[in-house]
Amino acid sequence: MKVLQFTIPVPHDKTVIVQKDVLPHFYPHLHRHQEIQLTWIQQGEGTLVAENNMHAFRPNEIYWLGANLPHIFKSDPSYFAPKSRKKVQTLNIFFNTKGHLDSFFDLPEVKNVKNFLQNQQSGFKVPAEHVAEISNKMLVIQNSTGVDQLIHFIELLKVLSNFHELPPLSSCSQPAAYSEHEGIRIGAIYNFIMQQYDKPITLEDAAKQAHMTPQAFCRYFKKHTMHTFVSFLNEVRINEACKKLTDGNYDSIATVAYNCGFNSITNFNRVFKSVTRKSPSNYVESFFQNVE
Repeated sequence: MKVLQFTIPVPHDKTVIVQKDVLPHFYPHLHRHQEIQLTWIQQGEGTLVAENNMHAFRPNEIYWLGANLPHIFKSDPSYFAPKSRKKVQTLNIFFNTKGHLDSFFDLPEVKNVKNFLQNQQSGFKVPAEHVAEISNKMLVIQNSTGVDQLIHFIELLKVLSNFHELPPLSSCSQPAAYSEHEGIRIGAIYNFIMQQYDKPITLEDAAKQAHMTPQAFCRYFKKHTMHTFVSFLNEVRINEACKKLTDGNYDSIATVAYNCGFNSITNFNRVFKSVTRKSPSNYVESFFQNVE
């Protein structure tokens, strides 16, 4: 698993790419591309990794991913089971502000939209109260062609640019400039942790994945992710715990804690609160109140 530099296939007669995907699971590699991406999760669940942060995703959520932001929509393990009949379905819009649209965004009339794009390099999740509106506009774009599609696309940007106080998906202000070698290392480490989070993982174990000494690994990992190894591992585990708790299919909070790699409920409660700012029980209560 490495940070792959993607080039979205852009037909010569298209400025905006609309892509509908129906697959057994999401693309399994950490990757990035010059195009800004707007993804509507119609079916599927798992973890979105955006640069150095993780977010549980579920159906009927919409994510904006900035240009060259390393990311991966990691499907839950059940999607990779040999006899799994699960599938994921998304509607995606890709566009490159440096391509055919470059001169358009220099127009004074779209200054606010351009400023919005420049301020959203770290990505964001469309607020739940706006998902219906944005998904409907994405469907209109999908079902349009020619100048009509472009007009509807501009209308979509206009609506999005009026959103304020959008928490970024990544805490990095600018996407990291990974070399191919660094991308391979970071991707391998991410993959290892996300696959093994429910087991005891030591610093030495992670360092081996990067073919580094523990001391060198600590410096390298902190430099490239802004996390210590332990803080990143804890975030992965708490992210998985949040998904299990809000799915509602668990015996007890203690069971969730042990299934996510924690060896004591006391430590789990402490780490959970440090990551989410809430206790596990308060988190569940708050989640279901917002759903209702």
